[in-house]
Amino acid sequence: MSNLLLSTINYLKEANQHPSLYTMDPIIEREKREIALKSKRKHHSKNVTRNEYLIPVRDGSYIKARSYIPKGKGPFPIIIYYHGGGWVLNSIETCDESCMLLAEITKSVVLSINYRLAPEHKFPIPVYDAYDAFLWTANNRHILKGGDAILVAGDSAGGNLATVVTLLNRDLQGPEIQGQILLYPVTDLTFNTPSYEEFAVGYGLLKEDMAWFRNHYIKQAAEIYHPYTSPLQAENLSHLPPALIVVAENDVLRDEGILYAKKLRDFGGNVELTIARGLVHSFFTKNEFFHQEIQDTIFQIRTFLSAYISKGKKSAS
Repeated sequence: MSNLLLSTINYLKEANQHPSLYTMDPIIEREKREIALKSKRKHHSKNVTRNEYLIPVRDGSYIKARSYIPKGKGPFPIIIYYHGGGWVLNSIETCDESCMLLAEITKSVVLSINYRLAPEHKFPIPVYDAYDAFLWTANNRHILKGGDAILVAGDSAGGNLATVVTLLNRDLQGPEIQGQILLYPVTDLTFNTPSYEEFAVGYGLLKEDMAWFRNHYIKQAAEIYHPYTSPLQAENLSHLPPALIVVAENDVLRDEGILYAKKLRDFGGNVELTIARGLVHSFFTKNEFFHQEIQDTIFQIRTFLSAYISKGKKSAS
């Protein structure tokens, strides 16, 4: 019997009334979601300033980013945030309210990235968009009131991109990333863990939905095992930033998040792992259902930051 919070039960009552994602056209579903987000009433804070930027990426295109800068002189730590949606759906609007709360509660600059989406832009384009946004941030931290500390973060597919950015950055010997914050991240596209069977149906994100996302994201089957799509498959996870990993207890992605935390530790990494009891996938951006749970998660992030970051600089550890 699954352990579900009342807020989760209420969320699932609504979520399970909608047609399954794997039956949808991705472009049409994406447009419907954006229209719904525009009509949704959002809460904004007087303690956070929002600005937008166009970030150049390696193929000559530009992607949009939105900063959330807390009140004060700074410099602040910078958290680069990649939204979820299976590399196919959603945008910076999806996580707008959560990013605002993240900036306000942690006293960090949050930069939310509108990376390009599949199926129009398949792997590795979202990965390179995510990494180019990190490089731009490292070179432009002064305009963001940012200090020396840059962290990457994201939920679901955005959590995947965050950790893949750390792998790519290590491989390319890029600027320092001081932490990774992974919220129910996708770490393995093989779908072979027990949680994929336990929560395959009825918990918001279906196993078949994940197959739908995967099929739109990759070009060929061999890419399932690439470390930049499935970081759990990477042969070497050494020399990566400290990680905070939060998995939802009732989620097909739960076990791969736990396994990724274990593998990082096996390679000598500093890892904090939390299992969010009673929760399901995507809770961090469902503010109308999970406001308190989102705040609790952000308090965990604030504690994680304090362990490694001091006044925008890396603390001794």
